[in-house]
Amino acid sequence: MGNQVEKLTHLSYKEVPTADPTGVDKDDGPRIGVSYIFSADDDDLEEPGHDPDKQGSLQEDLQYDHCNEVECSVYYRDECIYEKGFGAGDQLSTYSPENLLNKCKPGDLVEFVAKNQYPHWVVYVGDFQVVHLYRLEITNSFMTDASQGRRGRIVNDQYKFKPLSPEMVVQNAMEQVGAKDQELSWRNSECFAAWCRYGKREFKIGGEIRIGKQPYRLKIQLSEKKSHTLEFQSLEDLVMERRRNDQIGKTAVLQELSNHLHAEDEVRTDHNAS
Repeated sequence: MGNQVEKLTHLSYKEVPTADPTGVDKDDGPRIGVSYIFSADDDDLEEPGHDPDKQGSLQEDLQYDHCNEVECSVYYRDECIYEKGFGAGDQLSTYSPENLLNKCKPGDLVEFVAKNQYPHWVVYVGDFQVVHLYRLEITNSFMTDASQGRRGRIVNDQYKFKPLSPEMVVQNAMEQVGAKDQELSWRNSECFAAWCRYGKREFKIGGEIRIGKQPYRLKIQLSEKKSHTLEFQSLEDLVMERRRNDQIGKTAVLQELSNHLHAEDEVRTDHNAS
């Protein structure tokens, strides 16, 4: 045991196992200070297999400009555990679902994006199929149906955690198919897909004790040389806020932060005057 403890003290955060090595958490007891709130942030579009007569108007609604994406990074204490943008080549490039099928391998994570929509994450399990959390249920769908007309991209490298084997990622996803409503341990499609790939309980509802300390930081890039940082008690809370930013887009996020910082400056000025 002493050797195991010694080994753990030399592991980085992304290498410390927070779940059973098989990817299935065994300690799912209640955690202090956690509200079990179920989100439906992936429910904006029609059910998979929607009416093809609506395809034209739907495609217009889904027009997506990756230049309006929020570039950001996430830190656990001083270690970067997530990064999107920052000149990372074609990381933000998107493809049609048909083209993605030629690029995906079992165990890959795919993110579908559209204007004014929450990003929708799925786990590719092979044979043109994905597993994903949709409308409070884990379902197995064809990728083209799960996309609902949205363009997508493979997002295996956004989180910096060490992934499980592709076989284990697929197994984690398939074992959850059919789970719904109160059986669910995730609040959105991203947390579910990321849990399948990395096996970390931080992605689950109540996966971390939320008392006092705020070890997570969301660094939002406002411009090339300017950024703004928000702090969170849990990764789950941070993911929810980052997804909200993705849904409203960079322009709206910058306006929100500008209004907030301006209000803070006014309060600070009034306080100094008094």
